Amino acid sequence: MSNGKPIQYEEVAQSEKFKKLIGSKKRFIIPMTVFFLLFYFTLPILTSYTKVLNNPAIGPISWAWVYAFAQFLMTWALCIIYSRKSKEFDRQIEEIKSETGGNSL
Repeated sequence: MSNGKPIQYEEVAQSEKFKKLIGSKKRFIIPMTVFFLLFYFTLPILTSYTKVLNNPAIGPISWAWVYAFAQFLMTWALCIIYSRKSKEFDRQIEEIKSETGGNSL
């Protein structure tokens, strides 16, 4: 309540900018989550039901170890990508807050 009026949350939720924000977050988060889960669960599935990752990659190090290490890199990369993308989401949130006059959204 910055100007003495209570914030009309229903109006905010029905606004085009809010709908655009939610849509852009879904278009970003859902594919990233699906990618993460597929990448993550592929290792235990491949090591349990195939021998494809048992072959040596570099000397005595098998492809299973390379894939497992790649999961760490993938997690860091997704965190960096999300941190950068969240700045755009924050900018959109600030626009919505300034239009509605709400500092407590």
